[in-house]
Order: sequence, then C-alpha cells, then structure tokens
Amino acid sequence: MAHSKSRAADGKITYPPGVKEISSNISKEEMVRRLKMVVKTFMDMDQDSEEEKELYLNLALHLASDFFLKHPDKDVRLLVACCLADIFRIYAPEAPYTSPDKLKDIFMFITRQLKGLEDTKSAQFNRYFYLLENIAWVKSYNICFELEDSNEIFTQLYRTLFQVINNGHNQKVHMHMVDLMSSIVCEGDSVSQELLDTVLVNLVPAHKNLNKQAYDLAKALLKRTAQAIEPYITNFFNLVLMLGKTSVSDLSEHVFDLILELYNIDSHLLLSVLPQLEFKLKSNDNDERLQVVKLLAKMFGAKDSELAAQNKPLWQCYLGRFNDIHVPIRLECVKFASHCLMNHPDLAKDLTEFLKVRSHDPEEAIRHDVIVSIVTAAKKDLTLVNDALLNFVKERTLDKRWRVRKEAMMGLAQIYKKYSLQGEGGKEAANQISWIKDKLLHIYYQNSIDDRLLVERIFAQYMVPHNLETTERMKCLYYLYATLDTNAVKALNEMWKCQNMLRHHVKDLLDLVKQPKSDAGSKAVFAKVMVITRNLPDPGKAQDFVKKLAQVLDDDERIRNQLETLVSPACSCKQAQVCVRDITKKLGSPKQPSNPFLEMVKFLLERIAPVHIDTESISALVKQVNKSIDGTAEDDEEGVPTEQAIRAGLELLKVLSFTHPVSFHSAETFESLLGCLKMDDEKVAEAALQIFKNTGSKMEESFPHIKSVLLPVLQIKAKRGPPRQAKYAIHCIHAMFTHRDTHFAQIFEPLHKGLDLEDLDQLITPLTTLGHLALLAPEQFAAPLKSLVANFIVKDLLMSDRIPGKKTTKLWVPDDEVSSETLAKIQGIKLMVRWLLGVKNTLSKSGNSTLRMLTAILHSDGDLTEQGKMGKPDMSRLRLAAACALLKLAQEPCYHEIITLEQYQLCALVINDECYQVRQGFAQKLHKGLCRLRLPLEYLAVFALCAKDPVKERRAHARQCLVKNITIRREYLKQHAAVSEKLFSLLPEYVVPYAIHLLVHDPDYIKVQDIEQLKDIKESLWFILEIIMSKNENNSHAFIRKMVENIKQTKDAQAPTDAKINEKLYTVCDVAMNIIISKSTTYSLESPKDPVLPTRYFTKPDKVGPKAANVLGAVNKPLASAGKPIQSKASRMETASNEDSTSNPSSPQRTKTRHDSAEDHSENEDLMKKGDDSDKPRGRKRGAASSNLDDNPSPKPKRGRKKVAAVDPEDQWGEESRLGDAQTEDEQNSPPKKGRRGRSTKAAPANQETPAKGRGRGRKKATPPPEEEDEGGEEEEEEEEEEEENMELKTKGGRPARAARRSTQRSEGIWSSSLIGYDATSLAHLYLGISPILLCRSSQALSGWMGSVAAQLFSGLSRYVRSGSSPISGGATQRHSEICPEATPGLSWLCA
Repeated sequence: MAHSKSRAADGKITYPPGVKEISSNISKEEMVRRLKMVVKTFMDMDQDSEEEKELYLNLALHLASDFFLKHPDKDVRLLVACCLADIFRIYAPEAPYTSPDKLKDIFMFITRQLKGLEDTKSAQFNRYFYLLENIAWVKSYNICFELEDSNEIFTQLYRTLFQVINNGHNQKVHMHMVDLMSSIVCEGDSVSQELLDTVLVNLVPAHKNLNKQAYDLAKALLKRTAQAIEPYITNFFNLVLMLGKTSVSDLSEHVFDLILELYNIDSHLLLSVLPQLEFKLKSNDNDERLQVVKLLAKMFGAKDSELAAQNKPLWQCYLGRFNDIHVPIRLECVKFASHCLMNHPDLAKDLTEFLKVRSHDPEEAIRHDVIVSIVTAAKKDLTLVNDALLNFVKERTLDKRWRVRKEAMMGLAQIYKKYSLQGEGGKEAANQISWIKDKLLHIYYQNSIDDRLLVERIFAQYMVPHNLETTERMKCLYYLYATLDTNAVKALNEMWKCQNMLRHHVKDLLDLVKQPKSDAGSKAVFAKVMVITRNLPDPGKAQDFVKKLAQVLDDDERIRNQLETLVSPACSCKQAQVCVRDITKKLGSPKQPSNPFLEMVKFLLERIAPVHIDTESISALVKQVNKSIDGTAEDDEEGVPTEQAIRAGLELLKVLSFTHPVSFHSAETFESLLGCLKMDDEKVAEAALQIFKNTGSKMEESFPHIKSVLLPVLQIKAKRGPPRQAKYAIHCIHAMFTHRDTHFAQIFEPLHKGLDLEDLDQLITPLTTLGHLALLAPEQFAAPLKSLVANFIVKDLLMSDRIPGKKTTKLWVPDDEVSSETLAKIQGIKLMVRWLLGVKNTLSKSGNSTLRMLTAILHSDGDLTEQGKMGKPDMSRLRLAAACALLKLAQEPCYHEIITLEQYQLCALVINDECYQVRQGFAQKLHKGLCRLRLPLEYLAVFALCAKDPVKERRAHARQCLVKNITIRREYLKQHAAVSEKLFSLLPEYVVPYAIHLLVHDPDYIKVQDIEQLKDIKESLWFILEIIMSKNENNSHAFIRKMVENIKQTKDAQAPTDAKINEKLYTVCDVAMNIIISKSTTYSLESPKDPVLPTRYFTKPDKVGPKAANVLGAVNKPLASAGKPIQSKASRMETASNEDSTSNPSSPQRTKTRHDSAEDHSENEDLMKKGDDSDKPRGRKRGAASSNLDDNPSPKPKRGRKKVAAVDPEDQWGEESRLGDAQTEDEQNSPPKKGRRGRSTKAAPANQETPAKGRGRGRKKATPPPEEEDEGGEEEEEEEEEEEENMELKTKGGRPARAARRSTQRSEGIWSSSLIGYDATSLAHLYLGISPILLCRSSQALSGWMGSVAAQLFSGLSRYVRSGSSPISGGATQRHSEICPEATPGLSWLCA
C-alpha cells in the first residue's frame, strides 16, 4: 500500500495497455474510443486485483476530475460514470476519493447520468442499465451516509429515479431501482422529511394518475422498507394531524390521501397513525371530520380490508358519524354503506341500525342515498342485504318526497325482476322478495298521479315485461295474478280500469275533434281536455300540452288516424308499439332534445297503449288456464296450487272482460269458457258466467254454435245451480240473447209453480232467480210477481217461523251455520227490493208496504213475528238484510221520496247495531252507495253516529269513508261546474243540517241538560265537522256558521209543535256553533251565499225567531229550555233562506289522506260522578224518547239502537285486513271531547251470563275486512251479493256502544250545566258584556267562567287551531323524517 501511495504521489497516470493518454487535446471520438477501453479494463477487474488497483489508482483519481465530470459530451460522461461505478466496486469498501466535496460531486454526477435510463430505445441504454445495476449491487451510495450533504444526494437520486421510470422498463430495471433506494432507507441512520416527501408525493392521486410506474415504484419501495420507514411516516402524521404543523411538508394538504394509499400498500405503516384518526373524527371542524369520514369510508369499504375487525374502536367511532350533525358527513357515511355491504357482508348487522335511522333523515338526499346503497348491494347479490334493510326501502316507497319514493319503487322493481322473473338467485331468493310485487301495487292506492303512473310503468317493464313473447308474457301475468294478495289484485284491477277509462276519454276527444267546429264543440273539447289532464302528472302544465295535442289532432290527419288505431278495441300489442313509435317520432324534433310537450304525450301514450292485452294474449291466457285444468301446467314449480291458479286465472279473465271485451271474441276462447262452466268449483263457474255476460253481446250472430250449447247450460244453472250462478245465468241470458222473453218465461214458470216452503234448502236458488227476473223483466211477469210477493214472500215466508233457532249468546255465526230458513228470508227480502227496483212505480202501494215491512224487521230486532223462535245470529242477518234493502231503495229517487224521516232515522241507527258484523256490512253498503253519488246526501250524515262506536277500527273506517265521499263530491263539483242546480245534493257542507237533525232525534239524546249526552252530540258533530272544515276555501266556515244560525231560526219539520224536540234542535245547534267558533278563525266573516235548508227537515224561518226560555234568573237551576237563537252582528244582517239553490261557498280541493296518527290517549277515560244512582240503564227506545230516566226498562225493549255487546274474539270469522297506522287517531285528529267513545257497561253480576261469555268490557282488537268493489263496470245489482250473500264477517270484542250512564253530576258542574243550551257567544255577551267573537275564540276564556264541566265539553277544540295542522293531512306528518305512513291494505277498497 505504501508503494501505491508513492505511485499516486508521483502523479503519473497509468493507462491500460493500448490506451493512450486521455486529455482535452484529443478529439471527442478518440476520447470515447479510449474511454471504452478503460471501461472494459475496469469492468474486468475485481476487488482481489491488488496490483491492478494500485496501478490504476491515479487513473481513477484522474477520471474524477472536473474535466470529465463537467464534460459537455454525454457519451463521455456516461463512460466516465461507468468507470467511476466500477472504481467504487473495485476499491470497496474504501473509495479512492477522500474529499467529501469530491464524493458529493461524483455521486451527483452519477445521479445525473441515470437520467439516461428514461429513453429505453437509445443505443446507449444498455450502458445506462449497467451503471444502475452496478451501483445498486455494490450499494455505492451508502458511502454518502458520512457526508453532511447526504440528504441532498439521496433526495436527488430518488427524484431522478421516480422521474425516469416508465412503462418501457422491464422488471430488472424496476428491481434495481428498488434495491438502490431501499438500501439507503434501511441502512441509513434516518430518513429526512424531504426524502420522505420525495417518495410519498408519488402516492398523491394527481401524481399517481400522471405516472403510474412511479407510483408502483414508490409502492414497492415502501413495502420493502415498511419496518424501517414506519417511524418517520408516523412522525410526519403526528406533526400534521395532532400538532397541526402543516408547514413541515408540502404534502400536508394531502395527508388523508396519503393515509389511504399507505394503508392499501401496507397497513403496518399506519399502526400508530390510525388512533389519531379516531381523535380527528371528533374534531369540531366540519370539513376536517368530513375528510376523515371520506378516508375511513374507503379504508373500511376496501375489498380486502380487515380494518373493522382489527380496530373495533375506530369502527364504532366511525359508525357514530352516521348521526353527525353535518349533512355532508351523514351523506358520505350513507354512500359508503353500499361498498361496505358488497365487500364486507359481515358488517351488515352493524350498519342496519344506523341505516334505519338515516332512512328517516330529514334530508331528502340522505334518504335517497340510503335506498341507492341498499338497492345497489341487493342487485349485486341478494344475500348481501338482510330483510331489515329491504324493509327500509319498502318504507321509503311512501316517503314525502317524490324523488325518494321513485328511487325506492324503481329499486324494488329492479330487484324483483332480477330475482323473481329472471330467477338469478333461485327459489330461496324469489321467496325472500315475494312481497315486493304486492307492495308495489299497493302504492297505486296513493293519491299522487306520479305514484300511479310509476306503478303502471313498473308493471309494464319489470313485473310483466311487455317485450316478452305473447305466451311467456301471459304465463308471467297468470302466475303473478295467482300469487298477489287481495289488495294488490284490487289495485291491479283498478289500474286496468283507469287505463281503460282514459282510453275512452281519448277516443271521445278524437270524436269531438272530427266534428264540425262550433262553440258547443269547443266547450266539449275543453271539458274533455280537462278530464284527460287530471290523468297526467302536473295537471297545471299538462293542460296546455293536452290543448296543443288536441290542436295537432285537428291539423294532422296521420297522427289522428294512428291515435284512433291505438285506442281502438281491436288494436293489437304489436300495432300499439308501432303507433306509439310513429306518433312520438312525428311529434319529436332533433333540434329540441328537451321537449316537455313530447314527454307529456309519451306519458299519455304509455297509459292508453294496450301493450299487454289483445286477442292473441287472451287466447294464450285461456290456453294457460286450460293447462292448469288438464294438469299439464307448471303450477307446482311456480309455487301455486292448481286450484288456486285456475280460480285466479278465471278471475283475471273476468277482470279483462270488462276492460277488453272485444279481445275475447274467438271460438277457442268461448269453447274453453264453456268447459269451465262444467267444473265443480263454484267460483270458477261464476267467473266464467260473468265473462260470458261481459263479452257475449255478439255471440248469437258471430258464434251460433256456441249459443246453442250455452243456452241449455244457462237455463239449468238458473233453475238448479248455486244462487250466485243462477243470478249470473239470468244476466247472461239478458245480455246475450235477443229472444230473452221466451227464455225467461221457460225459467220463470216452473220455478214459480215449484216454490215449496217444506224444502227450504231448495228454495234459495229459485228465489234468487225470480228476484233477478223481477229486476230485468218486471212487466213480463207483473201479475204473478205481485201475487208472489204479497202471498208467498210476505205472508208465508217472512211472517212465519218454521224452524226454531239455535239458542246461543253469539250475535253472528259463519255462513255454513246459518239456517236455511234465514237464508230463504234474506232472499225473499231481496226479491221484494229487486221487484220494486224493476217496476220503479210509486203510484202503487207496494213501495210503502215494503218500506213498512223492512222497518218492522228493524223495529223487532229482526224477529218479525216476535215469537222468540229465532236465534240471535239469524236476527242479526235479517236486520242487516232489511237495512241494506232500505239503502238500495233509497238510491232510487222515486222510492227515496216516500221514505219517511222516521224510517230514515231507524235505518241510520243500524250503524250502531249491537252486532259488529251488522255495523260493518251496513257501513260498507252505505259507503258504496254514497261513493257512486246514488244515495242522497243526508245518508252521509249517518257516519256521524260512528263517533260512538266502541271499536277503534270501525271509527277509523267511518272516518275514511267520510274523507273519501267528501273528496269525491268536491272533485265532481270541480269537474262539473255547470251542476249548480244539483249543488244542494252534492256540496259536502250541506251534510251539516242533516247531521244536526239526525242527532236531535238520536234515541240516546233524552235530557237536554245531560252533560254526558251533550258530549256524545258534540263528539258526533266533530266527527263530521273536523273533515269538512279541514279547508276553508271561499270562506266555507262562515257558510257553515250561517247555516247553523239559519237552523236556529226554524223549527223541526218532523215535529214543529213539539217544544222538547225544538229545544233539542237549538241545543245541538249551540254545540255545533261552539265547535265552529273554536275551530275556525274566519267564521265571523260574511257568508258567500245564503245557505239553503232542506224543507223536509226544517220549517220556513221564523221571522221573530224561536222564543228563548228565561234562564237569566235561574242561573243555579237546571235549564228547562236551553235553546236560544244566536244574536250576533252576522245574524242580524242575514236571514235564513230555503229558496236559493245556487249557494256554493267553496271550490274544495282534493283532500290529502297521507298522514300519521296515533290512538287518542283520552279514549278510555271515564268521567266518574258521585251519587247514589251511579249506574242507570240507558238505551234507545222506539218512538219519542222519555225523559224519565228512573223508569225501569221493559224486559224486551222496543227496537231502537241496540246495545253493542262484547263478543268473544274466538267467535270471529271472515278474511279481514288489519287497519294500519294510517287509521289510528292521534291527539290532533281526535274529537275535542276529552272523554271516551261509547259508554261503559254496568258490571254484570257474577252469576249472570253476559253476551261476551263473561269477558271484561275492555275494547278488543278487530280487523274489518275490506269491502268488495265491483269489477270494471259491472251493474250494481250483480255485486250486491258480494257482501250480503253468504257474508262471513269477523266478530268484535269491545266496549258496548250503548251502556249504562252516570246520572248524578259533579256538584261543581251543576251551575255550568244549566248554561249548556246556549252558545258561548251569547253567554259571553249576556254575562260579561264583552265582544263575543273575541271571547269565543279562546277556549281558555271559556273554561275560566263556564265551569269545569262546560270546559270539558269545549276545551279541546281550540288546540286544533293553535296546532296549525289539518286534521286530514295530519300535522303529525311534519316530523323529523318527513315520511308518509305505511299504505293500509285493509282500506284498499276505499281507494279502488
């Protein structure tokens, strides 16, 4: 070594053999040639060549001179760099260069040469690769650890390598770079922040996207050096996250992106960082929390992430952000849920509860994204979501916001199509989501036209895709219909009915457009445009578009012809698709991509185009039914019993026969239906008969061979078939055959002569047949029918009891337990009614005689002979039959005129019958007649009596009936503006006088001074007024107030000279007036019109007014005469009128029915009174009500309103749908009475058997079944059997409706009770001398001076005004979650 040092000191440079001196004096080419030889020499040398190392030491020093390091030629520099790399290899571990500055210059020089790696196609690339390989293998840069400027050298090296790496490099280049850089990290004493930034910057998304290879290089480096570099990474995040020193690095703003990337590279890099994120999740800075939430969402949701399991505290802390106060944070959490569900199904349980809360979030966007997250996961794999999550989507189908409802409905539809129709998840998945089809169709009950249109679109695209081949499409529809629940079936039927109706409206518009132009024609077109508009979304805008469409139809004959083809009954599905495509193409414009007019036309075409049903489809459907009959169908594979499939198929065909009758006109279809008539299943045969009736109008001329076979079958059915089949057989003959008189005669004669009371079982079908013959051909059989009714029906059948009834305490039994004699009597009553409806003649005494007969049945509780032979269930059946018969006759104007007020009132009391099924059946018939606008308006007042029904579901049902009927009448008035002459019979506000009059004659209203009775009156009035007064358009509140004032100027026309009755009338008016005053703030305004009072119920107004009793001197005494007309400014200016027929106070809008409610908490409270006579019997008596309450009731009271008995729940029958949350009553929607509906019964002695078999008087749960609606346009007479014949209804347990009452009042209530006959306005004026209007607006002022009892009567009313919520729309809907209540399938028939 001493020799070598002396050699170096000499400064003489020894070159390899053949290499001359390398200096600046030679050319570049020569220098390159000589350097290559030097490179070759050094390349061949190894570390053991001591002599050569000593020999070429000066050469090594010479090559590190500035001449070479700064040479302008890159080839020279490259060769020198290669030489230097070999020198470091040869002389390792000690380099021949000892100067720190020189070492820095050399390594910076080598780093610069590495930039040549960038061009992989360069001729020198291999030499650059040799340079990289050499320094990486030798770890030459480790020499720099001792240098002060090592960080600068390493940083420059890292930057250079990250810059030059590209996709042209092979794996070896990548590997050597990683080796080179990792040695620096792993073997160095520290990693500077600058060097760390050089690595981490490549992980930032912006850089990552620019240079993917640099990202991969950094990723590989971090994986290789994870253990060594982790402390420096932790320190960096500590400074930024915990200490907030963002200046330490330019990457501080990307800290959360870096954490995500580092976690994805190697989670061990963040072992000490993750706890810091838990701290950041609780930061007060919203933006900071949001960034952390976004970061953790990606970390937890990553496919292979185990972070949730590894760091449970952080996971729980993250879940808490689902409830963050900041909306964007909650939104981010919800969006994360779908990834988490898809990648980590095991976390679904943790997410469920938080998603449940967020599904009720007040923010629409969050509720929307909850649905998106769940549906996205479910569409990927149904097993990823549990039933609870799907239920959240189900709930959102009733959300308050259309966007949320739409997303939920579409999501469920897509899930249903994938797993049910396409069967991707197998039978198990199909069963799991089998409820979706029912739920989607239930939404058709909603009032929003947008909801309905979406259901129609979903049905056509997802449930029964219209683009399927005909046979497959009908098979899909067949099994769908067979598996739908009852309410979904009704919704589907209603959907077809609405589409068919709209199709007819468009056809009418086309007919009007083609007519010559005239003023009348223009008005007719406008009226039809308005009707069509109401069937489209956003009617306000749609009106202009439909007008434009009408103009287009008038101008463009081609479009008109295509639309005529589309609405033609004979249009096929394929034709419909062509017509829709051509019309939209013609109306569209490429220059106007967004065309609202075209969108509206598409909506209209979607609704009217027959995309499912045509002649070919009906034929395919019939074949499918035949397969089930023959046993060759796939019923078992579809999970449908064959019998159920056949029934459903015939029911489906029956419905389609209403909407598409022309499509049934084929011999094959009719022959298949003939085969169904011969089946043993009665339901199948009934459906087939109805289909024949609806579709066979042209059978006689088009299919004579079918007629010749069908007629004998119909005659046999009419004579000896089941009653319902006999009924349909008669109607088939009437609808299908021209010589019907002959056929009727052939049926009538043998049946008339063969009537035999000895064989009651065989009497029911003949009576049914004869009844329908009497309805359809009354003149043909006028004489024999009159004799039949007078002698056989009345005298022999109804007026005699042959078979003693079973002794039982039950009020109702199943249909199969009803005696044949009772069934025969019911058919006899129906025969009488049908005969009267057929003749429609009021000149004869038959109508009056029949009405007297029916009321006699009601008076006698159903036991007309009063011999005590009949059982209670039979009596209940007959009461219901008689009451429904009265309703049927009341729908005919000629008979309504002869129904007396006493008969009307007695009929009304049936809605409070002691038997639950009688109340239910009567209410359904009443509602149906009112909905069709056939029953007069006074029958709507009958529902006021339901306020005292002890069963919550019955009250809820009555309320829904009122809402529905009032809405129908208001809509009708809006659509028919020219019916002012009928206003008195249509305007809902006019029900108030009828309700007042009915309550005046309530048999339970005996004593004017009785607080309990007045509370019942107030509750009944509020039951109706609450709904009517929910809106105050055109000052209808003042109109109602004026109407009540006018009544107080009249007398009761039923008993004008009866002082007690008139006293009651004025008292009920006072109660009504106080309700109006407490509820309304505009009642004192001028009434828009002078109301008209029904002269049948009230006398003409008394100019002087009824004389008031002198009560001012008897303050502390019970009132002898409590009624007094209101004297106010308004009443002094206005007088009652019974002549004006144009009074229309309002143009009511459609009432909203989507609302939340809860059970009235005050419902079961009892107002207890002290006294000796604490429990006195109280019931309704026939005739004038007695005021003597101390008289003992007779052993068998006359027929009035019977006590409602508590019934054993085990004795309940019938298929009923349970009323949902939408029908319960909350405190805002409950009547103002702070008491309870109904009255409690007197406790029965221990040894006495009660009708409820000893059960308590508590109110039992009940689930009334929905009323059956008619299918399509079936005649009312054909449907009346749906609820009356063989009706099997559920019994109810509950508190009796008519029970004993307390007669002794509280001592402190005596004074206040003496004032009840007067309204609060008059009393305030008389006693205090202050403004009556100001005082009566405050129930608090009332309670301050009227006493506790009177305060109880009226105190609850004003809270409705203060709450500011409509009793119909429901203030309870303004909640945190802004949701709509769950649809109520039990009330589906109300919405059909």
